[in-house]
Amino acid sequence: MNRILAPILLLVFLFPALALSEEVVEWDDLVEREGIYYKKFTTVPFTGKVTGQMLQGQFKNGKEEGSRVWYHDNGQLFGKGDYKNGKREGPWVTYHDNGQLGRKGTYKDGKKEGPWISYWDNGLLMYKGVYKDWKREGPWVSYNKNGTVNEEHTGTYKNDVKVD
Repeated sequence: MNRILAPILLLVFLFPALALSEEVVEWDDLVEREGIYYKKFTTVPFTGKVTGQMLQGQFKNGKEEGSRVWYHDNGQLFGKGDYKNGKREGPWVTYHDNGQLGRKGTYKDGKKEGPWISYWDNGLLMYKGVYKDWKREGPWVSYNKNGTVNEEHTGTYKNDVKVD
């Protein structure tokens, strides 16, 4: 018995990552209930890494945590950003399926905050402006896909309402 137990204990002590490694599952192996993610057929909030053809990320106690990267069907990078306690946090960037930059900006506590800029899939500017608590605030410029100014959505905003 000692001959079997000794090598197992030696492996655990020499390679603690083996004993403490995070579980890795495919995105399709998770289900969401009331904002918390669980591995299918369990009642324990999922902690571990999620991987797959289109998504890579991490969960802690059923909420997204840390870096997340996801891809378009054609393999092009779709976007990347970080989560903190299940909410988007910090810089985020997305791309169109042709590889063109889609949009970039910052999240704070799960809400768009600060300068944001967005591009059409042809590389032309779509809009630029500032968000405060996920609402447009201050001057905004919006463009049509051909590059001309979209007057309907260009102006100064206060609490997401156009004031001029």
